Amino acid sequence: MSFRLGLTGSIGMGKSTTAQMFVDADCAVWDADAAVHRLYGKGGAAVKPMAEVFPDAIEDGAVSRAVLKEIISTDPAALKRIESIIHPLVAADRAEFIEQASADILVFDIPLLFETGGEKAMDAVAVVFVADDVQQARVMDRGRMTPDQFLAIKSKQMPASEKCARADFIIETDTLEHARTQVHHIVEQIKKRVSYA
Repeated sequence: MSFRLGLTGSIGMGKSTTAQMFVDADCAVWDADAAVHRLYGKGGAAVKPMAEVFPDAIEDGAVSRAVLKEIISTDPAALKRIESIIHPLVAADRAEFIEQASADILVFDIPLLFETGGEKAMDAVAVVFVADDVQQARVMDRGRMTPDQFLAIKSKQMPASEKCARADFIIETDTLEHARTQVHHIVEQIKKRVSYA
């Protein structure tokens, strides 16, 4: 039985980079965002059911996230319908990953882990964290959103301080080297736990 580690953190905290560090440490990583991309992509399992409810959102045989955003902005109730389609498919994708993975430690990279109650299915949770000013600077450096858009996303996420208070492990991502050292320390701790279990 593999150890299940939830990995979460707010936008710009360095979660994707940290997830790759767990891969480098021989952990198997499941990425919630990547799963949604697969499901929305050409031939993805979400295309047909989404086409039945939101035909306008299908472009070139794939679900357009941009069109979905427009639909949600004009009809807030659409979000619930989208979630009712996508959530069971994401759960099935995750179940398939668990079934096929052979690593001792399975890492679940889920941005809204606490917000959706996903931590209940984990053996432990690691939160990536960095100071507020560094977080905002990183997001702005990507050049993909305005400060207002960043604050809007941040307002929908649980405060970082609360995530850290609820976590079993905190990974400070101020430098790559520091983050990598903490990841290796967590992996070692979990492996000790698993071997004693």
